[in-house]
Amino acid sequence: MQYVRLGQSGLKVSRLCLGTMNMGSKDWKPWIFNEKESEPIIRHALDQGVNFIDLADFYSIGAGEEVVCNVLNRIGRRDNLVITTKVGYAMSDDINAQGHSRKNIFNAIDASLARMGMDYVDIYMLHYFDTDTPVEETMGALNDIVLAGKARYIGISTMTTGQLAKILMVCDQNSWQRPINMQLQLNCAYREEEREMLPFCQDQGIGVSVFSPLARGILTSDLQSTRNKTDFFTAEMYNDEASRNIAHSVAKVADARGCLPAQVAQAWVLNKPEVTSMLVGADTTEQFDSAVAALEMQLTPEETYELERNYTPCDLINDYTSGKRTSRFSRPAKEPFA
Repeated sequence: MQYVRLGQSGLKVSRLCLGTMNMGSKDWKPWIFNEKESEPIIRHALDQGVNFIDLADFYSIGAGEEVVCNVLNRIGRRDNLVITTKVGYAMSDDINAQGHSRKNIFNAIDASLARMGMDYVDIYMLHYFDTDTPVEETMGALNDIVLAGKARYIGISTMTTGQLAKILMVCDQNSWQRPINMQLQLNCAYREEEREMLPFCQDQGIGVSVFSPLARGILTSDLQSTRNKTDFFTAEMYNDEASRNIAHSVAKVADARGCLPAQVAQAWVLNKPEVTSMLVGADTTEQFDSAVAALEMQLTPEETYELERNYTPCDLINDYTSGKRTSRFSRPAKEPFA
């Protein structure tokens, strides 16, 4: 396993991060693994040297944190792990049990730690940018949580570059803790973050952890999985001609390499110098091994062109652009993939 500093912090994380959205309770989604099903995957990730674990209170409405940390508390060493969880999405019908108000952040961190059976989380992250709460209120609350010892660092996820700039300005003006990690979506079929967010994070010394490197599974060439057949967001985000053509290009490069398409798609993400760590939401130990192999894969210029030639600009994928994707068209192929 490879380890790198997360941004300009002193924290060192594995280049592969265990994504856990698929672990928790089947009452939430049909493709979720229960604790017994999750344990072999978690154990295998730790055996492969992973020390970075990604959680969120919203996953299985709290059951995800409980299931994953039950396993970690049994088989892992807390001091050796870098555990992150997120706050923001609605956890109940209570109007204040959502968003990034001081009230919800304080309530949510205590509830998360209780479910996790832990005294602190390494990185406490905003799940998105809450436009209904003043940034000063949100970041002041996060700073107080760090000072209280309930979190070692803070992070953010899924927002525009301007929103992140606003957060950093408020932190600097008040000498509050700055976020050390930005978690964002990046893959061959969604590259909008390359325009501003990745360069800005690099300039500001913020680490980048990438989720959905397989575009919610379409880049594996398996569109018949339970998740792809039942997850509304997969169809909304990637049901266009360009995405399908990109998936076909990934399969062509993989066939020429003699490896799985998933490995090629993951290698494309890991080859990006701005990417600190890549989340792996594996359903099997074999799927996790594909990501481990991708760490050592260097793509050729010809392979990179084939993977990127179909991409055209699209609307940002975030909480504010649902249902507003634009149609996209591909460029012609070149040898040796024509």
